Amino acid sequence: MRGRDLINNGLPDELILEILQRLDSKPSRDACSLVCKRWLHLERFSRTTLRIGASFSPDTFVTLLSRRFPHATSIHVDERLSVSLPSPPPLKRKRGSNKSSSSSSSPSSRKRQKVSNKTRSGGENAESCSLTDAGLIALADGFPRIENLSLIWCPNVSSFGLRCLAQKCTSLRSLDLQGCFVGDQGLAAVGEFCKQLEELNLRFCEGLTDVGVIELVIGCAKSLKSIGVAASAKVTDLSLEAVGSHCKLLEVLFLDSECIHDKGVVAVVKGCRRLKSLKLQCVNVTDAAFSVVGEFCVSLERLALYSFQQFTDMGMMFIGKGCKNLKDLTLSDCYFVNCTGLEAIARGCKELTRIEINGCHNIGTRGLEAVGKSCPRLTELALLYCQRIGNSALYQIGKGCKSLETLHLVDCAGIGDSAMCSIAKGCRNLKKLHIRRCYEIGNKGVIAIGKNCKSLTELSLRFCDKVGDVALVAVGKGCSFLQQLNVSGCHQIGDVGISAIAKGCPQLTHLDISVLQNIGDMSLSELGEGCPMLKDLVLSHCHNVTDNGLNHLVNRCKLLETCHMVYCPGITSAGVATVVSSCSHIKKVLIEKCKVSERTIRRAGSIISYLCLIIWRHKFGWDLKMCKSKCCKNIVIQNLYHICSQLLIFVQKTLSLTTLNHQILYALATSLLSFVSGTRALERSQKGDEEGSLDRNDMATKPLQTVFPTAPSTRGLCL
Repeated sequence: MRGRDLINNGLPDELILEILQRLDSKPSRDACSLVCKRWLHLERFSRTTLRIGASFSPDTFVTLLSRRFPHATSIHVDERLSVSLPSPPPLKRKRGSNKSSSSSSSPSSRKRQKVSNKTRSGGENAESCSLTDAGLIALADGFPRIENLSLIWCPNVSSFGLRCLAQKCTSLRSLDLQGCFVGDQGLAAVGEFCKQLEELNLRFCEGLTDVGVIELVIGCAKSLKSIGVAASAKVTDLSLEAVGSHCKLLEVLFLDSECIHDKGVVAVVKGCRRLKSLKLQCVNVTDAAFSVVGEFCVSLERLALYSFQQFTDMGMMFIGKGCKNLKDLTLSDCYFVNCTGLEAIARGCKELTRIEINGCHNIGTRGLEAVGKSCPRLTELALLYCQRIGNSALYQIGKGCKSLETLHLVDCAGIGDSAMCSIAKGCRNLKKLHIRRCYEIGNKGVIAIGKNCKSLTELSLRFCDKVGDVALVAVGKGCSFLQQLNVSGCHQIGDVGISAIAKGCPQLTHLDISVLQNIGDMSLSELGEGCPMLKDLVLSHCHNVTDNGLNHLVNRCKLLETCHMVYCPGITSAGVATVVSSCSHIKKVLIEKCKVSERTIRRAGSIISYLCLIIWRHKFGWDLKMCKSKCCKNIVIQNLYHICSQLLIFVQKTLSLTTLNHQILYALATSLLSFVSGTRALERSQKGDEEGSLDRNDMATKPLQTVFPTAPSTRGLCL
């Protein structure tokens, strides 16, 4: 009967709530909330997870969200992510209205116009885009039963706000304070009131010292299971000694600090016998600490070591002898570990399922052959920048590791087609293959993959110059379950190869064909016919693609969400408008600003990201300017300081670089940091901040003085 919904009326609220709680994806929940007012009302009680990005007023958002979703228990605030709020449509003027009538609009319309203008400004005031103590207090008042809280890169949150939160949210189990400038008092309050805290992340919390960490450890000793500390110069071995003495249930430990030595690591290892995951980036930790790890950490399952300068094969032998349950091993930039150490791990840790070797230049073929012989349960292998590993190593992997499902190869000059043929014939369950800049791998190896690995879902062949259309034809015929393909930089691939993929891989959702000069409109037309599930498309630097091919694609690929097409001279503003108007699910379009018409901006301005060109001039005669688009404003300013700081630390650690390279890296990082500092200072001066342009958010000068007390001179340096 028209006007009546018998099914909806017959369902009780409890059953609808049960259905809504079983929906995993946010789009599905959003769609259900639009069914009717009743479902909209019930959906607010089923939503348990909220994510907030950088917006014009996160404090206000927190208050509004607490009213809309009172049962939320997990809240994630990440100010590295920009959120583009849709602006309200322009108000239609009545016939006969004039300027005087429009000026005397209602207060509500003026308020909407004010908010709209503020949103479209792209975040001119950086402070208003950051969560403050007021927002944290509102969060505590609105979500007293919160269990998981992430405050990532929220620089305006202080100890006062954290203390207010801890007093009211006593059920907190997970707390992430990455990049927050909180002090010891706030952390001590968490230890005093949040007795159920299990997970704590303190990465890049520069305001903390041993005092605050020790207070928290003592307060949460009976519940704490995971701790992460990174780039906190005032957190030393004293904190780790407290962890070892009190946190008997600790299972996960992540440390990235130059202030940690053997003493602190040994204290944790001896006191926390349940340790399962250990991730360390501590240049002052030596083999002596790992001798204790091998003796006491019998339950260790995951070990990740980064940039160790005093870790050798002796430490690897201790681990292989004692950590029999090890399943996941990561070695990154451990220059003093060679094949002997990897052999010891392979012989002792036969339960290994994942191995990643990144930049360990002394590990060669012999070490990886031992893995193939002794680790039959290996499912994932990643080899990055391993120049000494040859084809025979992967031959042994293919022979002994039949369960291998994921293989990553980056800049491995010694690996070629014969190695890939061995993997293809031996590892027929391979699902993910990612290869980048392995110039000896060509058509023969990829053809073998296409013929033997029928379950392949992800294939990436970035900048493999010897791979051509013949290889993709084999993949299209044999890998019908392929979902993601990246062939950017493979210059021999043209329309024939992409057309074969389009005909043989109907489940394709992600495709990157950037920097392919032989790709034209025929490929896009075939993709439109054969890949209706395509969601992400990257075709930047494809000079032969035009609006015509793009039109054929979007007419069939209605699920398209992202499209990158910069430096495509054949694509005009008409093509951009076609993408925006034809794809109802489109979320992001990356294009040059000159190719976006005013009409397209009005229609879909929130989903368009413009190409950002940075022109640099500091000490070398360049001009450093930033585009005023929302993309730059929200992303570059928030992340540039962290990137430059890491670059400075890298320069300090890599003392083996030549003097010229050392000066170049230092000059680049110094210029970027100066730019960030100047930009922030300009914003504060425009706002009228009386506290000065450099405070806890603008610490560009301090790292330069501490990391490089005697910085090399860049005078006369030419690039």
